[in-house]
Amino acid sequence: MFVSFFPKPKLFFTLAILWALAAIFFWYFGGEQLGAYFGLPPAAPDAPPIVGIGLFVSPPFLWFYIYYTVFTLVFYAFWAAYSPHPWQNWSILGSALIIFATYFSVQVSVAFNVWYGPYYDLIQAALAKTRPVTAQELYMGLVDISGIAFVAVTIGAINGFFISHYIFRWRTAMNRFYMEHWDKLRHIEGASQRVQDDTMRFSTTVESLGVSLVRSFMTLIAFLPILFVLSKEVTKLPVFGEVPYALVVAAVGWAVFGTVFLAIAGYKLPGLEFKNQRVEAAYRKELVYGEDHADRAQPPTVAQLFANVRKNYFTLYFHTLYFNVARIFYLQADNIVSTLILIPSIAAGKLSLGLMTQIQNVFGQVSTSFQYLVNSWTVIVELISIYKRLRAFEAVIYNEPLPAIDEHYLQTQTEV
Repeated sequence: MFVSFFPKPKLFFTLAILWALAAIFFWYFGGEQLGAYFGLPPAAPDAPPIVGIGLFVSPPFLWFYIYYTVFTLVFYAFWAAYSPHPWQNWSILGSALIIFATYFSVQVSVAFNVWYGPYYDLIQAALAKTRPVTAQELYMGLVDISGIAFVAVTIGAINGFFISHYIFRWRTAMNRFYMEHWDKLRHIEGASQRVQDDTMRFSTTVESLGVSLVRSFMTLIAFLPILFVLSKEVTKLPVFGEVPYALVVAAVGWAVFGTVFLAIAGYKLPGLEFKNQRVEAAYRKELVYGEDHADRAQPPTVAQLFANVRKNYFTLYFHTLYFNVARIFYLQADNIVSTLILIPSIAAGKLSLGLMTQIQNVFGQVSTSFQYLVNSWTVIVELISIYKRLRAFEAVIYNEPLPAIDEHYLQTQTEV
């Protein structure tokens, strides 16, 4: 799964994480200020925030683009020299580009949040008539947000197009790897499905979950400090009263509760999903043999295989039912949590409309990032199932013991 596309996967991912952490650490402890030597200094602490599209071409942003590119190329050069791989351009540079696009999308969210405060305060001033507000001011505010939205749409579309090619390259790499060992693999139950279908689903799912994880991490880096600052305005929570860093505590606490709650509700689903693919593949394979051999796919055999499919599906439906009840309940409650925690501050008149909107947006961003497992649980279940099938597939290549269920199917086909 990984050897076909990445050089020395275990070492590669370990060093990639360490290299990324080193880049982040150096950025916050000197790297950001280093841009001043190249005429790209960081923003002054007392400088007003840049509202609109100009934020993305400001000196701090330009310096970060250079900084990221240099760290990426150094990492790429090391692997190109240490362990050349036929897919290194896609697996290393392609992954770096996707991560950068993910970072950029997070910064778009930050830009939106910067816009919320002054614009909604402007609306509040117009509605309350606390100061004169012209229609031109309101129109110009929408021009600023339109520029940000245009950048977001353009980058998102280009990134989606690139990801489609990235995923297919990964599938191509896996397909070539498995076909090189096809003589060993062709006797495994469902071999054709694993090469044709599972490789695409695996690459797509891993990319999706990986990007979501990176986005969650980057969102925390971008928005958690903002939430700490905004916590100065919100010091009291419903029921709990005065709480230090109330917004941070509420976001983390709510996310941890949701993660544990849904993990308990859905812990049986991965095994059932895996078994479901096995019984479906066994049923399908018998029918395929029946197309060419009159002694195969006989009614008693087909009836038994379909009974296995039926039993597993009904069990899966039952466990999915209460998991979905728990998941939908939590996600619906999540829609009102950010308003609920602000009620004491709203009632005390401590928040303006713009500030309240900013807090709700930042709280939602941080809370969603902490809820990575909550939002990804169903996809993780599917990935575990695909991984188990492909891992059993690869066990034959490396002469490793097969899982019991694969041993059973292989023995059955050999006897036939």
